[in-house]
Amino acid sequence: MKKIILFTAITMFAFTTANAQGISFGAKAGLNLASVTGDGSDEVDGRTAFHIGAVVNIEFSELFALQPEVLYSAQGFSDDVDLGDLGMFESTVKLDYIIVPVLADITIVEGLSLQGGPQFGFNISSELEADGETGEIEGVETVDIAAAIGAQFELPIGLFFQARYVTGLTEIVDGGDFKNSNISISAGWFFN
Repeated sequence: MKKIILFTAITMFAFTTANAQGISFGAKAGLNLASVTGDGSDEVDGRTAFHIGAVVNIEFSELFALQPEVLYSAQGFSDDVDLGDLGMFESTVKLDYIIVPVLADITIVEGLSLQGGPQFGFNISSELEADGETGEIEGVETVDIAAAIGAQFELPIGLFFQARYVTGLTEIVDGGDFKNSNISISAGWFFN
């Protein structure tokens, strides 16, 4: 599955850059307000974390561009666990991903664009932290597929700001019901 996604991404990048009018490279970082959706998700709290990575904006016209990104993204959620006679403990599920959003970027007015498209996540770490102890979570899916929508505002000097909502389309754990959900707020810089 990873090889198919990688091959598709490389092919898309090669095809799109051949037809591009302009390409801008940049970097960004920001805040994640991560949680989950699914049965029982209304009883869990979110995890506040961060993301950081690289951005490419491939412009085809004044109104349309493609914006792939490669980011490290810390996600997950927290919940209270009842351990019977031992009492209640707060636990935090830490799910860390390398994510690759591939977003259409549609300019609505100069400097402001709407973005949307698929996002592919590759789990690199999955831990459960409770009462000061940390352990690996078994059965977490390696690939997370999601849909992203948001907006980007870019100043003429290359400084940009983003707000984005991402909802998971695949389950976090095989046979489970939870799917990732994330609101991200970012700032970044296009170098050229």
